[in-house]
Amino acid sequence: MTLNTETPQTQDAATQKQYLTWPNKIGYGSGDVAGNVVYALLSAFVMIYLTDTTGLNPGIIGTLMMVSRLFDGFSDIIFGSLLDRTRTRMGRARPWMLWAFFGCAALIVAIFAIPLSLGDTAKYAWFFIAYTLLNAGFYTANNIAYSALTALITKNSDERVQMGSIRFVFAFGTNLLIQSVTVGAVEALGGGAQGWRAIAIIYALIGLAVNTLSVMSVRELPPEELEDLDAAPEKAEDPEGSAADGGEDHKGAEGDGAENREEPTSARGGARQKTSLRESVGLLLTNRYYLIILTVFLLAQMFTATLNMGIYFMTYILGDARLLGPFAWAINVPLIAGLLLTPVAVARFGQMYRVNIAGYVIAVLGRLAVAASAYAGSIPLMLVFSGVASIGMSPLQGTLNALIAEASEHTYLRTGKRIDGLMFSCTSLGVKVGSGLGTALAGWLLAASGYVGDAAQQPESAIQMLYVMYLWFPVIANCLILLLLTRLDVEKANKQARAQAA
Repeated sequence: MTLNTETPQTQDAATQKQYLTWPNKIGYGSGDVAGNVVYALLSAFVMIYLTDTTGLNPGIIGTLMMVSRLFDGFSDIIFGSLLDRTRTRMGRARPWMLWAFFGCAALIVAIFAIPLSLGDTAKYAWFFIAYTLLNAGFYTANNIAYSALTALITKNSDERVQMGSIRFVFAFGTNLLIQSVTVGAVEALGGGAQGWRAIAIIYALIGLAVNTLSVMSVRELPPEELEDLDAAPEKAEDPEGSAADGGEDHKGAEGDGAENREEPTSARGGARQKTSLRESVGLLLTNRYYLIILTVFLLAQMFTATLNMGIYFMTYILGDARLLGPFAWAINVPLIAGLLLTPVAVARFGQMYRVNIAGYVIAVLGRLAVAASAYAGSIPLMLVFSGVASIGMSPLQGTLNALIAEASEHTYLRTGKRIDGLMFSCTSLGVKVGSGLGTALAGWLLAASGYVGDAAQQPESAIQMLYVMYLWFPVIANCLILLLLTRLDVEKANKQARAQAA
């Protein structure tokens, strides 16, 4: 959504302006192929690679991952702040997205190429250093820049929803393929350490090619255009009137004087006012919608981390690791279909809020049915209801970036200050911390349950723990997300703010 303070007519025209062609949108969305050859390989397979191929303890691995994510959280804030201050011929975000992926490619190979001749301590150190450099450094820089492009290449909220849906189609499509083919591909490439190293190299090269294509397929809007159309509302005759409520995702100019007041920062092409990191963090923490989205990200990643115990569930409970492929199809194909329909649903009901709540009601019921089917011993029903739950989750996946943009707009309308990079980077903090906590919890619980790496048969305590992690943790996470979504009415708040500012 955009805001123009000239007249209602010009505001509507700005809102409806089209910035992107379909090749731009598809090119942008393809960037999630690159991100997910890293993310999907790590999230779905790194734990079983480390426990069953390198012989490391899952509890120690989980602890190392959690500590690494703490570094990752700090780096989110640093890179977000750096992005907000970047000015190059390529723009603010595109250089970070392009160059950071070269480090991602090198480090994903390093993680899956731990020399088996090393002692355990050296293996843990190798993994921790490579994993931390990847997540806290290069992947963070690439992903923050990629997400921030949502706010920097278009100001049209409909296009943002479309971009979110398209990128997640690519994301889940990549997840689907990686989960479907990796087990067989590792075996075909020699199995064991050799197979994991080879598949990591292949995925890294694919990611490099697609990431570069995505960067080159879009252009950032000129700063003067971003600042002109997003000027903060001016409170014409009422110096005590309330400031507007919301903010899009890019600039920072104050508009709390009379119409003819000379502003220290011109929203129409003058020098841009800087916001200190301390002040920016304060703005984040006073935006309740940001805090809700942050918590949703955290829970969603914990959901994903525990669901990624699927490779263990298939291997030791269902008896066939290759079943991960059919379950990946059952989960990701409905997600992709739902993502394609999300823009239509949002346009039909006029709000992301209603669509997301309805979706997560379906998601909760679907995951409950998956658990019931598992205890009944029916793999077909597990597959069916996994798909139902995924359809319910798809609207939120497709609108997350647009919701962050709305939350960023809420800050701008309230304060006249832009903190786009920091908003997106600190939201990704929920992704990093949630993923780290989820993976660490999984590792601790596996170790506590008596799991034995690469054993033909696991003890009963480990089997029961796999049921809890794969079936019940996702149900709990979805219930909590549904509760939070009922409070995420940022669209309504921003609409009211614009009406007050008109």
